[in-house]
Amino acid sequence: MTALHPADTPRTTSGSADLLQRRYSVLGPNTPMFYVDDPLQIVSASGVQITGSDGRTYLDAYNNVAHVGHCHPRVIEAVTRALSTVNVHSRYLTDTPIAYAEALLALFPESLDRMFFTNSGSEANDLALRLARFHTGNSGILISDHSYHGNTQALMAVTTGLTMSEPIGKHVRTFTAPDLRGSTISLDEAFAQLDAAIADLEQSGHGLSAVLFDPLFSTEGLPDLPEEYIAGLCARVRAAGGIVICDEVQSGFGRTADHMWGFQATHFDPDLVVLGKPMGNGFPLGAVIAPAGIVEPFSAANTYFNTFATTPAAAAAGHAVLDVMESEGLMQRAQQASVLFEKGFRELVDGDERLTGVRGTGMFLGMQFVDAATGAPDGATAKTIVDAMRTNGVLIGRIGRNDEVLKIRPPLAFGVEDVPVALDAFDKSLRSVRR
Repeated sequence: MTALHPADTPRTTSGSADLLQRRYSVLGPNTPMFYVDDPLQIVSASGVQITGSDGRTYLDAYNNVAHVGHCHPRVIEAVTRALSTVNVHSRYLTDTPIAYAEALLALFPESLDRMFFTNSGSEANDLALRLARFHTGNSGILISDHSYHGNTQALMAVTTGLTMSEPIGKHVRTFTAPDLRGSTISLDEAFAQLDAAIADLEQSGHGLSAVLFDPLFSTEGLPDLPEEYIAGLCARVRAAGGIVICDEVQSGFGRTADHMWGFQATHFDPDLVVLGKPMGNGFPLGAVIAPAGIVEPFSAANTYFNTFATTPAAAAAGHAVLDVMESEGLMQRAQQASVLFEKGFRELVDGDERLTGVRGTGMFLGMQFVDAATGAPDGATAKTIVDAMRTNGVLIGRIGRNDEVLKIRPPLAFGVEDVPVALDAFDKSLRSVRR
């Protein structure tokens, strides 16, 4: 099924077409890009609104990087003030990074009392795996069989959700997240799979250093996990001498609306937490949160620093995000909006045999498209809906093993006044493919 392009849909302008060719000439034609059939050139953004070169304003229901809203003035002011004062690296003593680390660590359980600054979630996951290997003395890693945690060399060895030329690492074993909706495997099968993977790592001499997973299993398509699953996963890893690394790059900072962190929403205590994307509201910033018992021995044996991550400007951006979340009540706002959002989507998909219902929680929702006759994943229709949503003024994305799950993950600044706009666009988009 091809993307919808009604006659009244603005197509790429001549200026955008020229920019696309310039992009190809410097970045190459294979760099990933949304709406590849009709690229969207963005010229400005504010709050939850994005303006394209076509002159249209779109409601952003996808980009969690601009967590407190695109171009938030308080974040801009905080970064500008830091850049205008001092912005040296971490081997000098400055107060802004320390104050931010104190504020951020106060949002975690007391056992997670140390922080490494990084520039991205990729760097943070890479460092977390290094910490796990040092702490346990083992090299084996457990990873979901359809996941993405970054693009460093170490993370390419554990990447299963993207097309890669590099093979999966010999020290890596995969597992499948069970889904109560029946699209993967049962809980008993999932636990048996984990037991076999851990045993194989031990028999091969790798042992188990860590399991790395997103608590919402976002890339996997937001499966409806059995209640016992994550607890059973963590117990098995720890019994084998490994540690639990929680990737909060997509699920953290209030994304679930009722909890600051995804691990709180899914009821487990991680050994390490990785942060990224929304942390600096667009300013490159990531982190590893860990206990002193893991950090201090590692730091005594390894000189680790990061030139750009621990600068006052990066810390100022991160601290401003926390301040805005609190002063503007963004989690409370998300709680109110998410109730209406989920209810509205459920009403629209109820009875539609092509959809398996609404997945996810809080301000991270998804809907899986399947073939009504066979139940097979239907990525083509999901793509058509994504394109139709753009036509109707709302930006979303896709996830899942076959790109068949709609990905709705707006900035946390998305409010109750934005919900009807998104629901109306979805209603129109669904009706357009029913004809």
